[in-house]
Amino acid sequence: MDASVIGIGEVGSFGWRVFHERHPVMIERLLSAHPFGPDVREALSALLRQSTGGVVEPLEDDAPDHGVWAGWIADQVGRPWAETSFLWAESYFFRKLLAATGFFAPGPWRGVDPFAPMKRAELHNAATDETLKALDELPHLSAADRDAAVVQAAVWGNQADLAFQLSTDASGATSGLVAGSPEEFWSLFGEPGAVHLVADNSAGELAADLVLVDRLLTTGRADHVVLHVKPNPYYVSDATPSDVLEVLNHLTGTSGEAGDIGRRVQESLRAGEIAVRSHPFFCAPGDFSEMPDDLRADFASAAVTIFKGDLNYRRLVGDRHWPATRPFDEAVSYFPGPLAALRVLKSEVVVGLSAGTVSSLDEGEEPWRTKGSHALIQTSGQRSSPR
Repeated sequence: MDASVIGIGEVGSFGWRVFHERHPVMIERLLSAHPFGPDVREALSALLRQSTGGVVEPLEDDAPDHGVWAGWIADQVGRPWAETSFLWAESYFFRKLLAATGFFAPGPWRGVDPFAPMKRAELHNAATDETLKALDELPHLSAADRDAAVVQAAVWGNQADLAFQLSTDASGATSGLVAGSPEEFWSLFGEPGAVHLVADNSAGELAADLVLVDRLLTTGRADHVVLHVKPNPYYVSDATPSDVLEVLNHLTGTSGEAGDIGRRVQESLRAGEIAVRSHPFFCAPGDFSEMPDDLRADFASAAVTIFKGDLNYRRLVGDRHWPATRPFDEAVSYFPGPLAALRVLKSEVVVGLSAGTVSSLDEGEEPWRTKGSHALIQTSGQRSSPR
């Protein structure tokens, strides 16, 4: 099956709005959060001009990832940005943004996460505090209810995506799952083995991911967990190794169940039961079907791999105008092992829905694919008997 690639060139399309409406707001927030000098400010302005009306230009830095990015962009340099795919264009935009802020160059901004103030504010806001306090109810739930609550928290934690909040009010009530269930998620797990979790956002969502990791270990569904994060700042709020430390420190400094979970995760890291990895391909502008051999082998060794969030979903199934009824198993047939996708819908691509669900959603007035009001749990691979 084939489908057209989702692009950014059509005026008024979702991808076009991201570049013409969301990115300018995000750049203004960066300039307000940091005392960048004229050189950085002009570089960011130039990036906006290029990405909304110019052509793709090569990288001008000598960062460690310059060589691999040179390969990823080789066939795009000189093309109008409007002719590139949405997935490719967004990835390259954020790589160029890091260079523009001086992240790779000698100087005061070298290695400084330009999005850190936004992530920190989200981690320490009232909504996150309320969520962490709600964890105090977990010990009072039955095992089945606790399983369901932990998975639901991991799914809906994706609503905290800061890039999404730049153009959408994500604070409203959620409409529930359009596919899957916590029971389907847990049915993937049988004998204890290695579980890999490919994280998405930092702050509150990463805290929910660590709660899920703790549940996997304490129930014996995993004998160890590999947490995959981005090697560099990316897509505003995406988690990096330093974000893992910041979120974990926040949890361990919290009272109640959140603090207990944080301390268990901390001890699991020290004992080698949790490993943190950050492969360069997690910042690549391509689908996971194009993953390099070493990453494929890593996933092949996992009993289950969990993909979190919207961007990972786009890369997992291919960022194309697929029929929403295309079977999820078919879309991820290339993947070398059992997997689960936990995602709040914030972009156009979706597969694995029933015809009745699609018809019902299409009859509504809201843009259900992009509003962030719906979510899904989808699984593929050998399922075990219920525990």
